[in-house]
Amino acid sequence: MDRTEVVAGVAGDLYATEHAIDAAITQATTLVQSFIGARAALELSPVAATGSQAKAMEAIAALATAREAIVACHAEMQKDHRRLGWGTYAAGPVGKPDDWLDPQPRERTKNHLRVA
Repeated sequence: MDRTEVVAGVAGDLYATEHAIDAAITQATTLVQSFIGARAALELSPVAATGSQAKAMEAIAALATAREAIVACHAEMQKDHRRLGWGTYAAGPVGKPDDWLDPQPRERTKNHLRVA
């Protein structure tokens, strides 16, 4: 394998890991929604199942910490890549800030979601 193939493999694994963590966060928040919806549908007290719901929220917090760590890993890998003199390399979505320590806000587009 040449260097480009090796780097592409690592970049693909990094992107897949980032995607998996985001998917896990999405699924865990859906679980919490299910708890709340089930409690309402069954006409249970807000006190019912608070322990299990709290544990699910702890899992979401842990996933958020994991997401921060993998994003920091991505930033360090980008620095390493440039330090080694391999230039710019992008895999996955390309809308990434050039400087991880001082990201610039992205330009808003017509289809950009915003808080109403």
